[in-house]
Amino acid sequence: MSQPISPSPYLLRRLGAATYDALICAALVMAVGLASTALTGGANEDMRGPGPVGRTLVQLALLAAPPAYFLGSWVRGGQTVGMRPWRLRVVDPAGGAISLKAAGIRLLTALLSWAPLGLGFWWALIDPDRLTWHDRLSRTHLMLTGKGVSTPSR
Repeated sequence: MSQPISPSPYLLRRLGAATYDALICAALVMAVGLASTALTGGANEDMRGPGPVGRTLVQLALLAAPPAYFLGSWVRGGQTVGMRPWRLRVVDPAGGAISLKAAGIRLLTALLSWAPLGLGFWWALIDPDRLTWHDRLSRTHLMLTGKGVSTPSR
């Protein structure tokens, strides 16, 4: 990967946005759970609930909500709700909007970055470009947005 067009943000800013997004994802999972309980009638008197197929669909919906949030946000505007107050945007090497493929790779490799005690994130502290593992592996990176900072094309 060539050097990013703008310096990547410091780790603390990234972790702040990740904390916000974790709260958003928790709310999404709760909303999906509430909606599925309302749609399936929840557990009835004999505690059978929606049945095995219904439970499987609910579990799939619960698992799909956070990835859909990240993929949709990154591809549609380059920002999640958590990234906005921290003035972060995910971009391709040229500073443009990322593709669905790049967003998918970024999401999967971000999980890899978290797996070994967050080592993939801590890597940004020693990386010369302040990039994380998932920045490098997905060929995307975060840039600062806001007053006086150029934003990518959509």
